[in-house]
Amino acid sequence: MTNSKYTSCMKTAIVSFLLILNVVQMDAQEKDTIPSAPNKKNFIIVETACGECQFGLPGKGCHLAVRIDSSAYFVDGTDIDSHGDAHADDGFCNAIRKARVQGTIVNGRFKITSFQLLPTASSK
Repeated sequence: MTNSKYTSCMKTAIVSFLLILNVVQMDAQEKDTIPSAPNKKNFIIVETACGECQFGLPGKGCHLAVRIDSSAYFVDGTDIDSHGDAHADDGFCNAIRKARVQGTIVNGRFKITSFQLLPTASSK
């Protein structure tokens, strides 16, 4: 009789352990998250262009940059080719444009969380 009580207790313990393990495993799975919308209060209007061609930043090639308070920063989070032909007349290598952006300066680079190129005066 002692043996059957022991077996019953062990079965209960094993089932309880497996249930707890299952709950922990389900909680540890990655959850789908919806990215939060950019905070409207943190947008700024900046000048944007090719860092090398228009802002005189060091480097080889053409890379998107922004100018904030007369300091230029290369951009991470979007690139020069994502916003049209950089070598067109109104492209980033030939013109300085305005953009509505949100982000932070980290290690001398501007980490973009939102980038909206504003229309030029001729395209309004």
